[in-house]
Amino acid sequence: MLRGLARVRAGVVAGTGVLPGAPAVAIQPRLISKRKLTSTPSLRCADAANFAGADTFFTYSAKINHAHELAPIPCYRLLSPDGEVLNKNDDPNIPDEELLRWYREMIMLNVMDKIMYDVQRQGRISFYMTSFGEEGTHIGTAAALEKDDVIYAQYRETGVLIHLGYTLPEFMNQCFGNHLGHGKGRQMPVHHGSKELNFHTISSPLGTQLPQATGAAYALRNTGRAAVCYFGDGSASEGDAHPAFNFAATLECPVVFICRNNGYAISTPVKEQYRGDGIASRAAGYGMDCIRVDGNDTLAVYVATKMARDVAVENNRPVLIEAMTYRESHHSTSDDSSAYRSSEEMDDYSAENGIERLRKYIEIKGIWDGEKDAALKKATRKEILVHLEAAGKELLPSIVSLFDDVYKEIPPHLQRQKAEMLAHIAKYPDEYSSKGRIEE
Repeated sequence: MLRGLARVRAGVVAGTGVLPGAPAVAIQPRLISKRKLTSTPSLRCADAANFAGADTFFTYSAKINHAHELAPIPCYRLLSPDGEVLNKNDDPNIPDEELLRWYREMIMLNVMDKIMYDVQRQGRISFYMTSFGEEGTHIGTAAALEKDDVIYAQYRETGVLIHLGYTLPEFMNQCFGNHLGHGKGRQMPVHHGSKELNFHTISSPLGTQLPQATGAAYALRNTGRAAVCYFGDGSASEGDAHPAFNFAATLECPVVFICRNNGYAISTPVKEQYRGDGIASRAAGYGMDCIRVDGNDTLAVYVATKMARDVAVENNRPVLIEAMTYRESHHSTSDDSSAYRSSEEMDDYSAENGIERLRKYIEIKGIWDGEKDAALKKATRKEILVHLEAAGKELLPSIVSLFDDVYKEIPPHLQRQKAEMLAHIAKYPDEYSSKGRIEE
């Protein structure tokens, strides 16, 4: 019924002024504008059903509302797979230099993922997660945000950090867990964070960032800033998703939820996760706005995110973006996706690659060619390897630093644990060598 009611309201906003299956009613529609919205319309007619739990209308024929009879939410696309603009009116006319920046960042992400995957296989780092196939969702969303927005990510948003200005030394030092790294070896590789970039440190448990983002957005109301929360289709099945969505809507929080629907939650395909119309269809049930977008179309992702952020900030309301894409890689270096999907499936979906589509677009514009492309990839690989080798030579953190950076002053119970640890190390010095570590 909630999704049906959402469609009723959608019909009014579209300008019909009539509720499907009901007599004409006097209704206050939302303002038809890019951003500013009025409150939810109230129904005023003889057949209106104004209950405490919902405003709807009466029908006099019993009918089950079958989910499979509802039309799916459309998926917004701006660039064809060949790089042609499909709707000139929606073209954001991004300056050439900015488009080239986007493409360079996508190549940086792609090349770095290839290198770091091999580095993990060599045993030089313990873990890694690639973003193959999802580069467009990273750069397209990040480019539409403001520098003061507060970001809560999952663990496959490396490209967002690249666009924000996170440096190669920071990436490498974190993955190697050396004394210069963000976490000083106390967090898994690719679990980045940056106070300077308003990018909260990533945590491994799925979905924890969702209610955190809602809470931050509640504090950001009427400030012109937004909280931005990235998550995957699998996280949408976690218990954290419901309170995050519900509180965001009822407390009127300016948060943009960005779901990367890449088809899999590790080894679980979406067909085993849900039977509804993806993730975007859930928005109506919570009273959230939403848009579904082709996640392999960087330009469309940018436009959708820009619009979503505008609506969220100017109306203090949550907006859900579902970016449809495909995870071309294994879930992580701990996964072998060949055990649960075929090579034919991967080949079919990989043809819709976001990098290739943006490359074709900038080639059509005459600002890129094959020679420049080859040179960029070669130079990018060389630059990454320089910082990789440098990070690998840095010393590891002191064991004593294990207790730092949690409290401003170490509380008594941790002081006792620290003393016990140091006594244990002193008793068995051969088992706890300080070689290769910072000494304190």
